[in-house]
Amino acid sequence: MEIKWKIKPFEALTAHEVYDLLKLRSEIFVVEQNCVYLDPDGKDKLALHLIGEYDGKVVAYSRLFDAGISFDYASIGRVVVDANYRDKKWGHDLMREAIAGIKANFGTDKITIGAQLYLKKFYESHGFVQTSEMYLEDDIPHIEMQRT
Repeated sequence: MEIKWKIKPFEALTAHEVYDLLKLRSEIFVVEQNCVYLDPDGKDKLALHLIGEYDGKVVAYSRLFDAGISFDYASIGRVVVDANYRDKKWGHDLMREAIAGIKANFGTDKITIGAQLYLKKFYESHGFVQTSEMYLEDDIPHIEMQRT
């Protein structure tokens, strides 16, 4: 069975989808990374939501934004794969789908991300280059990266 991808605006998400994506984000960004922060940041309503489902479960997710919402360029954020499925390398599929989703929905190849520093090589493999010095976001080292 393959992962099934869908992109939806916030208004089209079902209550179950919202719950599942927030649960996945909390499992990884709050619990796994031991980082206390408010994940629902007000931007979910402005994003397109890329959801990857496998066997009826949300296992991969990211938010897609048009230019001017998070950065000057379009952006991808909250990139996450369920820890139980990381051995399948679906993070690469997620990034390919996210980049294609930005192009299809916003008509641009120019994308900025705020990447966790330890994932720099992963994002470089998808055409991103570092464009900032390291900074701390919620006590986690990050860098800005762009793909043009």
